[in-house]
Amino acid sequence: MVTDLPPPFATVVFDCDSTLSSIEGICELAGARHAAELGTLTTMVMNGGAPLEEVYGRRLEIVRPTRSDVQRVGERYIETLLPNVEELVGALRFLGKRVVIVSGGLLPPVTRLATHLGIEEVYAVGIHFHRDGSYAGFEETSPLARAGGKPEILRTLSDPADPTRAGAIVLVGDGTTDLEAAPFVARFVAFGGIERREAVFKKARVTCEVADFRALVPHLFSQREIETLRSRPEHRRLLE
Repeated sequence: MVTDLPPPFATVVFDCDSTLSSIEGICELAGARHAAELGTLTTMVMNGGAPLEEVYGRRLEIVRPTRSDVQRVGERYIETLLPNVEELVGALRFLGKRVVIVSGGLLPPVTRLATHLGIEEVYAVGIHFHRDGSYAGFEETSPLARAGGKPEILRTLSDPADPTRAGAIVLVGDGTTDLEAAPFVARFVAFGGIERREAVFKKARVTCEVADFRALVPHLFSQREIETLRSRPEHRRLLE
């Protein structure tokens, strides 16, 4: 059951592809040669038409990305950040929130984006290369490479036995893998600013279809927090 509790939240979790960034990393890796095939597979997964584990390794085997290919995706993530992502993350950090990225994308490029945003906590799927930089496989044991993996990660983020991980969590994401994690957070915001996935929007209680992170402010901040941000000149633009 998808519950919904209002802000404030102690931890804010973002998906990466089609959420923080307007691209899908695997489709960037595919290039023109494999774009149609991988686009179809990715859409099937994100819309709930196929379990992630059936296509994750298959997509990478089709593309066989090199180390430099993967590094380039990290730069593309930064180039295609949605408007006001940096400003919203800055406001969250100013308020002392724990900001996390949980993504089924590849760890090196997602980490590159996280570093750019000043986010220190990242969960994504590792990838392996041979010494010459050619593709050598991926982290097959990663929960984020299969269905049901995001809930496992979210449960570790809210461990009540660890006081540094206590408090309400809000998750922002676009796909069915994010929806799977909704029962384990206080609020799930279905993000459709890039891809509005009907299977996700149909079940989500909170949605956002605007491709600008300013639209997330009322979903992530309490009124008191908004007033605090409004008192700071560096954060006022986010509230306009």
